[in-house]
Amino acid sequence: MKVQLHKAHPWHGISIGANSPEIITSFIEMVPADHIKYEIDKASGYRKVDRPQKFSNIIPALYGFIPQTYCGEFVAERANERTNRISIIGDGDPLDICVLTERNITSGDIIVEAIPIGGFRMIDKNEADDKIIAVMAKDEIYSKWKDILDCPEPLINRLRHYFLTYKNIPGESEAVVEITETYGREEAHEVIRRSVKDYNKHFKSFMDLGI
Repeated sequence: MKVQLHKAHPWHGISIGANSPEIITSFIEMVPADHIKYEIDKASGYRKVDRPQKFSNIIPALYGFIPQTYCGEFVAERANERTNRISIIGDGDPLDICVLTERNITSGDIIVEAIPIGGFRMIDKNEADDKIIAVMAKDEIYSKWKDILDCPEPLINRLRHYFLTYKNIPGESEAVVEITETYGREEAHEVIRRSVKDYNKHFKSFMDLGI
């Protein structure tokens, strides 16, 4: 068994998985019990406190990102195609993912094998900020779901509500983000492939050089 002596950077040092996009590795930053918004510090790879959750919004699933992905030109191109727009750009972050499981996982900073079944095409201030929806591989209940159409509608609505409101300030009527499309497994695979293509365009040469 090959042992790694140093902790890998969660974004750059962990493989997306040999069977991507059907089965992917995901890095979990937050769990439903968190009342603090955590995210990865891009420079160091350590999880950091982004901000306390301002209001009562609680993420209803495991939440994190897909390693070695990037929301750049190719992801933005798809968003423009599907929304009939021309001005959307990538948000410059790894591709976000929500992982559904019936297990009570209480801490983040872990990796989870996940099966994408769909996603939200979310636009945040004119930036593509897709949220892939997946089920945890080998989950006794949720791994039976193969497409977002298999999910109970209230569960998808709960996820939609979280992402549509988690940045809102009470009393302000203007929406901060919008979800233009809820898509299924095949489109999720397309977005993941594009995010890998974006990653390779922006980072692959540096990774190959060990920079």
